[in-house]
Amino acid sequence: MSESFIPIEDLWEQLLSSDPERIRKAYSELDPISQKSVLEHLNKMAVEEGWHPAQRASARAALQALTGL
Repeated sequence: MSESFIPIEDLWEQLLSSDPERIRKAYSELDPISQKSVLEHLNKMAVEEGWHPAQRASARAALQALTGL
């Protein structure tokens, strides 16, 4: 991560906020390995069973906001 540390709860709150600007900002503050992990987890959340529909929708919104970065 960058020099500023984001608590994990705050990071996921931002990533799942459905606000493209907040999503991109939180994601951009991660190191490349963490970014890869976040994308993998968001993809799982978006398509796998067991997630609440609102969580799945938020994950899809995050993935859409991060497309092309």
